[in-house]
Amino acid sequence: MFSASILLQILACAIYNNWWPMLSALMYVLVPMPCLFFGGGSTQFLTSQDSGGWINAAKFFTGASAVGSLAIPIILRHAEMIQTGAMLIEFTSFFIFVCTVLCFHRASLEDDW
Repeated sequence: MFSASILLQILACAIYNNWWPMLSALMYVLVPMPCLFFGGGSTQFLTSQDSGGWINAAKFFTGASAVGSLAIPIILRHAEMIQTGAMLIEFTSFFIFVCTVLCFHRASLEDDW
């Protein structure tokens, strides 16, 4: 699923011969970083009710990078740097990426794996 998301990301750039949509791929790299740095590689802190300085920072940075993944194509379209089709392909790519993350989170919660 992640590969399909990256493929759509590249197609959004290649079809319209404009590589500005690749800026949102930077956010795909930044989304898991708070989990790695503040959560110890686990995604369980995102759904916990615990509050602490580092846990709240990790939740904030994860949310900010997720919002940035949606905001970058919208801003680029508003500035007329990309076309509407590229923006819609970017949104599809983001949806597949979110489904991948949710599947990973679900699989990491189960002890049977």
